Amino acid sequence: MSRIGKQPIAIPPKVKVEVKGQKVHVEGPKGKLDWELPRRTSLKVEDGKIVVSRDGDDSQAKALHGLSRSLVNNMVKGVSDGFVKKLEIQGVGFKAAVQGKVVNLILGFSHPVNYSIPDQVKVTVEENTKLTIEGPDRQVVGLVASEIRAFYPPEPYKGKGVRYAGEHVERKEGKTVQ
Repeated sequence: MSRIGKQPIAIPPKVKVEVKGQKVHVEGPKGKLDWELPRRTSLKVEDGKIVVSRDGDDSQAKALHGLSRSLVNNMVKGVSDGFVKKLEIQGVGFKAAVQGKVVNLILGFSHPVNYSIPDQVKVTVEENTKLTIEGPDRQVVGLVASEIRAFYPPEPYKGKGVRYAGEHVERKEGKTVQ
């Protein structure tokens, strides 16, 4: 049996889980999420816990079992607590601002970079250089953070760019004059 897949998921208070066939709908204080289970797995809600099971013992069924359990667990955590990613912008004149559903980034290019924020994701900017990305869907929060970081990843010579909070950038020594 899958070590991850066999663990039950506790349902916190204020979270509702509905299963209709292969569709899973999770609703909580932070939002609503829907997902369709893979065809070789099934899900039961009993006694305030979610139990994921599979049919078959081949490697694909075992992999889908653990994956399904992890994704449903992330859905439950997301609608109850939410997920957060933090970014930092470093560089002279580099800054960010949120205008409605658009993040306006000034990253040293000849034009500002505009990134539209998806639904259910909230982006806040502090001190013009610290971005906080919050939302119930772990995958979407991570995707938004990685796409914003990809506009100007941290470079190794001066350390300028957009980085995750706490990310260490290995610095390189520049050319030496002889």
